[in-house]
Amino acid sequence: MRAVVQRVQRAAVRVQGEEVGATGPGLLVYLGIGPGDDEQVARHLAGRIATLRVFPDDQGRMNRSLLEAGGQALVVSQFTLYAATGRGHRPSFLGAAAPAAAIQLCRTFGEELSRLGVAGVAEGQFGAHMEVESVNDGPVTVVLSSGEPAWEADAG
Repeated sequence: MRAVVQRVQRAAVRVQGEEVGATGPGLLVYLGIGPGDDEQVARHLAGRIATLRVFPDDQGRMNRSLLEAGGQALVVSQFTLYAATGRGHRPSFLGAAAPAAAIQLCRTFGEELSRLGVAGVAEGQFGAHMEVESVNDGPVTVVLSSGEPAWEADAG
């Protein structure tokens, strides 16, 4: 799995002009699913994102997690995070998971954020042409991958 995580003041996603998901202060998560990913990976990555310390404490340092800050999350499926761009000018998306598996794992990811206590979790619409609007806060943008080595302080 790959995730591009942005700290936002607000974000919304629309399909055909209709808002299908929105968040107030919190995180906008673009989530890509790879072919080897499973529910365990989805739950682990959700836990890492829920506890990622990218929110300011009383001294303005990034010391608080989404859970500690009481923030919300908007999760938008993003198969293009698996784009292979090494040859030619057109990206290949063969490295992304099949839609049936990706739909379920995106759902599992969002459910895990909720189970962990994220105040509000909204989602985009899988497979739709979406318009995403956000106000990045900071800006703070972090890229996470399930293939990276475990963090020294990682609880999982």
